[in-house]
Amino acid sequence: MIHNNLAMMFRERAERVQAVTASVHNMDDVFRYVIDQTLKENGNTIVAPDLDALQLQKLEDLCQASGLRLLHPPFRNHTGDIHTALTGANWAISETGTLVLDSGSEDIRIATMLSETHIAWISASRIAPDASALAAYLRGKMASPPGYMAFITGPSRTADIERVLAIGVHGPQRLHILVMEDDPS
Repeated sequence: MIHNNLAMMFRERAERVQAVTASVHNMDDVFRYVIDQTLKENGNTIVAPDLDALQLQKLEDLCQASGLRLLHPPFRNHTGDIHTALTGANWAISETGTLVLDSGSEDIRIATMLSETHIAWISASRIAPDASALAAYLRGKMASPPGYMAFITGPSRTADIERVLAIGVHGPQRLHILVMEDDPS
């Protein structure tokens, strides 16, 4: 029950900062969502830096069947070609609608900062009530530097140009967050 409440609050807070949220049951749902969203936005490329080999093959097959191209690392070679990035998130913070990603890999940083649309999935059990609940996790990550943790709240935005809100200036224009329901068994 607590995971459901945290997930509901997380989704509400993420939507307040213009992220799109949805519930999914499994990785098949995630892959369908990514394909559908990329096609809806007239995109033609997807990157998925943190999938295992079986998941990557499944996504590649779905991309080929849909006329999309799955780009392969190193993503440095594709910096101008990335439409949709698919990543998992290590944690989420319910209080602020924030995703927490271990972005130690250059490919993950490129995917999450240079794509037009970032789609992230998170298990409902990985949603913490607030940032202080992640203190032990973050201390553990800082114990073996160098590291790079990204805290992502909504699509990239700035209002420092004549105080006019601009979306997508320093990162993706769109952020979709898929909350994966936990298996009750």
